[in-house]
Amino acid sequence: MPRTALRVRRWAAIAVLGGLLAGCGTEETGTGGTAGAPGGGAGSRTTTEVRPIEAATRITDAKGVTVSLPKPPEKIVCLVALCDDILVELGMTPTATNSQVLAHPKLLGEKKAAEIPVVPGGFLSPEVEAILSHRPDLVIGLEDTHGKLAPALKGATTFWPVQPGSWQDSVGYLRDLAALTGRTEQGEKAEKTFRTRLAEAEKRKSDRTALIVYGSDENFGVATPETDVAAGLFPKISHYPWKSRGVDGSYSLEEILARDVDVLFVETLSFGAPDGKLSDKLAKNPLWSRIPAVKNGKVIEVDSEVWAKGRGTRSLGVVLDEATAALR
Repeated sequence: MPRTALRVRRWAAIAVLGGLLAGCGTEETGTGGTAGAPGGGAGSRTTTEVRPIEAATRITDAKGVTVSLPKPPEKIVCLVALCDDILVELGMTPTATNSQVLAHPKLLGEKKAAEIPVVPGGFLSPEVEAILSHRPDLVIGLEDTHGKLAPALKGATTFWPVQPGSWQDSVGYLRDLAALTGRTEQGEKAEKTFRTRLAEAEKRKSDRTALIVYGSDENFGVATPETDVAAGLFPKISHYPWKSRGVDGSYSLEEILARDVDVLFVETLSFGAPDGKLSDKLAKNPLWSRIPAVKNGKVIEVDSEVWAKGRGTRSLGVVLDEATAALR
């Protein structure tokens, strides 16, 4: 994979790993309280119980970040797809965004998403002047990537750096933003819907071996539960024997072949104009055709905007629906 491609895809891996280390494996969520109690780990059942969310003008999230606002925010600029996802769950839309996740039909759909202004500069370098031109009450970005913008935004708006490391973190951020916006009922409903979906998927856990790979060319990466929020769901719904080898480590096709993968999910990442599916590029390797998932027609190209970047309860719900259908 080209160095630029690795960097852009790895922002999720680095951010999630950092979130896990910061969270020390807990399920604390901030104002919303405990996201998971009990049922957080891969070996435990997810509870469908949802505690009430109380409206607040000040919250402290699971990572210890405090956000204080004079009134419920109405104009929110999203620099990370998790923000867009949460706003959709709360019945809101961002004032501006730099994500494409909203175009998915289970979020806003292409037509409505096209009406949302785009922050120039892309994910890695969103333009501060463009952000402030929307006069936002709140700007939400990824701590590792957008934390450097905080000094430039200070005094003009409130910046909230988020760092999701697991689905429990995503639920926590949903609850916190529901509290800040006063959309507590919508937040509770969205959490309940996701928890119920995950609990049902756990009951029907597949014994098939699954794998998520990502990339833009033959040098692919493997999504692991330690470094990818969506992959973190998979030990609960399938056999998923993949562990993180650090930011620079991955698996070879030889190793994947030895694991007898039954269902293979592929995230094709595009940098500039689309240049074909990752699965088609991997097919050039003679080992590819020997993988059981390939031989049996169980290679599924998925929407990387949702699977790799969404990370909110709406996106993770899509992941669960698509994954469980393929794993039957």
